Amino acid sequence: METLIIIFTVAAAYLLWFYNLARKLTGPKVWPVVGSLPVLFMNRSRLHDWMARNLRETGGAATYQTCTIAIPFLARKQGFFTVTCHPRNIEHILRTRFDNYPKGPTWQTAFHDLLGQGIFNSDGETWLIQRKTAALEFTTRTLRQAMARWVNRTIKTRLWFILEKASTENTPVDLQDLLLRLTFDNICGLTFGKDPETLSPDLPENPFSVAFDSATESTLQRFINPGFVWKLNKILCIGSEMRLKKSLEVVENYMTDALTARKETPSDDLLSRFIKKKDVDGNPFPSSVLKHIALNFVLAGRDTSSVALSWFFWLVMNNPHVEEKIINEISTVLKDTRGDDQRLWIEEPLVFDEADRLVYLKAALAETLRLYPSVPEDFKYVVSDDVLPDGTHVPAGSTVTYSIYSVGRMKSIWGEDCLEFKPERWLSTGGDGFEQPKDGYRFVAFNAGPRTCLGKDLAYLQMKSVASAVLLRYRLSLVPGHRVEQKMSLTLFMKNGLRVNLHPRLLGASGAATCA
Repeated sequence: METLIIIFTVAAAYLLWFYNLARKLTGPKVWPVVGSLPVLFMNRSRLHDWMARNLRETGGAATYQTCTIAIPFLARKQGFFTVTCHPRNIEHILRTRFDNYPKGPTWQTAFHDLLGQGIFNSDGETWLIQRKTAALEFTTRTLRQAMARWVNRTIKTRLWFILEKASTENTPVDLQDLLLRLTFDNICGLTFGKDPETLSPDLPENPFSVAFDSATESTLQRFINPGFVWKLNKILCIGSEMRLKKSLEVVENYMTDALTARKETPSDDLLSRFIKKKDVDGNPFPSSVLKHIALNFVLAGRDTSSVALSWFFWLVMNNPHVEEKIINEISTVLKDTRGDDQRLWIEEPLVFDEADRLVYLKAALAETLRLYPSVPEDFKYVVSDDVLPDGTHVPAGSTVTYSIYSVGRMKSIWGEDCLEFKPERWLSTGGDGFEQPKDGYRFVAFNAGPRTCLGKDLAYLQMKSVASAVLLRYRLSLVPGHRVEQKMSLTLFMKNGLRVNLHPRLLGASGAATCA
């Protein structure tokens, strides 16, 4: 009985302390005992917009946007999560105090079975050696040319065939699914020279693709659930942990075959290039590390571009004036490079020199990522006690979330028209050049600081090529009754896909867009 009284007293004291402290913090409403859990639960299907609203309510144009969400017992440190979206705070986290905000043990432990100590799941020297090695490769023209070959081959021999069949038969397609397959085939080809051919006319289920999807989904569950839950499930081999184990076996076998093939016959893919490199001790990378390095690139290069393209096509469907400008720009470039015969414009996908000239299209893609970043929220572990530029204290051992989704929706950062899809905001004064924001931390869809995405230029190349290949041939319309909404995951997928009808596009004598 005395023990119960002591436990009750300690718990009551904690909750009283927690409630009194939480009331002084900015953020959503806090209730006794449960903190902000009820409102968090009620908004679970629209988490990113809910978070953006809370951040907007923390201050006006002259203040920083940071809020603290109170979740007793469940949060990593003291029962609170710190969330911010102000460029100064983000710069502090990603550049100024870079070493104080690593991925951290929680993230690394959860993703270790899938990603090992690959570049996206490592810190310190392990990350740095891979980063330096990859940086050298991603700046080479040969890698860019290899990417262009994979993208154009997939478009010409598969995507166009599937879209033409759907258009002729007047049947809708799930564009998000097609784009996921396309980018998966491309990144696998670029990374280890092995094409899984998931984008084929019959849309087959590829064992590696299915296992990879299952493994990433199961790994995500680890990050969502408390550590002791998934670790116990792993010991017992039940639930998502059982699925993860089986999926990783398939992935491991596939990667072993790919690595063996590349060692026997090197090519110009990323895996072949890393096989030739040395680790920090001057030794060749072991096979286990090479396989995880390759998987890290597949994970990063597949979902992000396809998800961005899905939101891009949806925004273009809802903004016909933007679509017209994109078509006119593509037509102008192709008329200059391929002549007046419009049949030649659609015989071959764009080569990357043509894609480079599509300034307005790049602006439209950047604007898409501003509003719908592929990774809407990112998380950092706090090594030592710190104070953000706005005065927010973050204790050692806690987690800081910077909301990339919210950054693009702040009037204090992007102006009164921040919710409008307006590619023009990315153009130089004369309108003939693409211009990054002077404050680079206003736009972190490709990360920023030392961890800036190495594949940024390749991503733009692929997205430009695919966008041009689709829009020059077809006008898209949403299938009646289809709902476009966000899926709550680490990547901003569309929950129900993107089901569209395809209408053949006719171009006028000058190249201006008209529709059949």
